[in-house]
Amino acid sequence: MKILIYSAKDFEIPFLEKANNDKHQIKYVPERLTPKTVELALGFDAISIFSADNGSSMVLERLKDFGVKYIALRSTGYDNVNINTAKKLGIKVANAAGYSPQTIAEHAIALLLALSRKLIPSNHQVNTYNFSLSNLVGFDINKKTIGIIGTGRIGKTITRIMHGFNCEIIAHDIYEDKKLEEEYQVLYMDLENLCRQSDIIFLCIPLNTQTHYLIDIDRIQHMKKEAILINVARGALVHTQDLLQALISKRIAGYGADVYEYESGIFFYDHSENKHEDKTLQQLIDLPNVILTPHQAFATKEALTTIAETTFYNINCWQQNKPGKNELTPELVR
Repeated sequence: MKILIYSAKDFEIPFLEKANNDKHQIKYVPERLTPKTVELALGFDAISIFSADNGSSMVLERLKDFGVKYIALRSTGYDNVNINTAKKLGIKVANAAGYSPQTIAEHAIALLLALSRKLIPSNHQVNTYNFSLSNLVGFDINKKTIGIIGTGRIGKTITRIMHGFNCEIIAHDIYEDKKLEEEYQVLYMDLENLCRQSDIIFLCIPLNTQTHYLIDIDRIQHMKKEAILINVARGALVHTQDLLQALISKRIAGYGADVYEYESGIFFYDHSENKHEDKTLQQLIDLPNVILTPHQAFATKEALTTIAETTFYNINCWQQNKPGKNELTPELVR
């Protein structure tokens, strides 16, 4: 099968090469899939895309015209692909479902620890030989109330980790996990009560029409002033302007995120010599109570190995005309 890998990053290519094992004919391009780059797919049977690629109806229609039959996502999230249109066009789509919840969960905890112990300003101070502790007083995570919004694979893993910190865990999800309730005494509740009671809130849900701007000024008003919000899911779960105002006015204490609402075309690329004009992003970066990482939570050797293997598992299933466990249909993604 001829496969075009969009958004190919230098660090992931060795993992993809190993997983392919010379079975398929692969071409790697660093460009994202967009209406301008879709023509690169001409002559390919399948493409593989990442979270920043554009799988809108218009792009899918062009892919169909170019003969593309399959799309393998190298991510768990699929909000960037119109699954309904794909089905109508006869294009099969599969994701890298649950490739490494431990990897994402560990990064979420790293963001929390960096905020709670002020590791970023501490490191900056030490680099300038300033060893004063006056601005570095943090807080314990022990015995804090943890709110987890979304108790899927990542939310479950965060629950287990935070239980080890001796925390009380509350949660919100449309599906309540009885095993979490029994093993970790997780208490499910509505969003407003979770926001009111939580010292730390983790966002672990997919982005869709119901969750877009889930955290806005109204929800923030329910939060404690000492609350820390951690987002390792999608940037648009949070209304960025509302969040900015809350952080500036100290309505909440801090924000740690591996995602950004307007990250497309910015994250994954080096803009150090040609700074991107995004005032909102710059405001976030400049705030002392924010830590922002460039969508790197997945970037571990273990996760990259699993992503690559899952990508070619999906492709091999299509080549062999076998049903794959990761194929996405409108019925499954509702």
